[in-house]
Amino acid sequence: MARCIELAKNGLGTTYPNPLVGSVIVHDGRIIGEGWHRKAGEPHAEVNAINSVKDPSLLRKSTIYVSLEPCSHFGKTPPCSDLIIDKGIPEIVIGTVDPNEKVAGKGIAKLEADVRKVTVGVLENQCHELNKRFFTFHTKKRPYIILKWAETADGFIAPLQKSKREPVWITNEYSRQLVHKWRSEEQAILVGTQTVVDDNPTLDVRDWKGENPVRIVLDQNKRISKESHIFGNQSKTIVYADAIDFSKDVALQLSGQMHADGIHSVIVEGGRRTIETFLSENLWDEARVFKGNKIFGNGVPAPSMPHLQAEKKIILDDELLIFYNHD
Repeated sequence: MARCIELAKNGLGTTYPNPLVGSVIVHDGRIIGEGWHRKAGEPHAEVNAINSVKDPSLLRKSTIYVSLEPCSHFGKTPPCSDLIIDKGIPEIVIGTVDPNEKVAGKGIAKLEADVRKVTVGVLENQCHELNKRFFTFHTKKRPYIILKWAETADGFIAPLQKSKREPVWITNEYSRQLVHKWRSEEQAILVGTQTVVDDNPTLDVRDWKGENPVRIVLDQNKRISKESHIFGNQSKTIVYADAIDFSKDVALQLSGQMHADGIHSVIVEGGRRTIETFLSENLWDEARVFKGNKIFGNGVPAPSMPHLQAEKKIILDDELLIFYNHD
């Protein structure tokens, strides 16, 4: 199962809206096949694992391991539980049950009804962590929310005044490249109006190889110019304006709207007001905070984080703090 999890991680950023899934087939104590789900619409992990077996006759005497319950419904691909039954695989070991109501135990029930030996809950916590985005989307009815910002050594995220409509960098180039890697792993990125007006960001992954995230922008008073970079053709852009009542529970409304739009995960990159909206409503899962060594003297204060234990990393002269909201 540990190998299933390892394989599944290869699909991070490319399987949305599907989960990350890995599968391994074992015969007589030896791995004879393995695979993972690469992209929505393409074969699932179990299919790739089965197709990788050089001697298909061994399948009837093998065990298939899969990190998430095999699907039992027809979507863009046929049910994996049907394929397992058709190939005569007698034993199935599953990491965790699929929370999607289209599956949610039905795949397990189908396999057991065909008198297969089914074991569920192997490395369950690790399998759940693997698909924390997918589980959050289906159980909490919102995306997995990551807050991200960079602040100076004296606690500011931006200067009070700027001469150009472009970002003012606080961190080093390696930290910025890491942020682009993160963007390639999440389905969407969200910023407020002022960030677009002040910085004119592109919100893409130009410093990393991968898929550009969906860009989500708040524009309460329709102040954003259609010439802004966020309307470029690098990726899809969603603008939330009239659909949100900005006088109350903005983060809650945004979370519900993103869920309705099929967004499984989002990085909230700014500005301060937007980030603090999610913090104040306690609607966040991770906060990734860079601390650079620059001094502004004055400026826009950094968001105020709750007093939580942070995981700390050093990236040359930058410090990265990662907070987890276990509430």
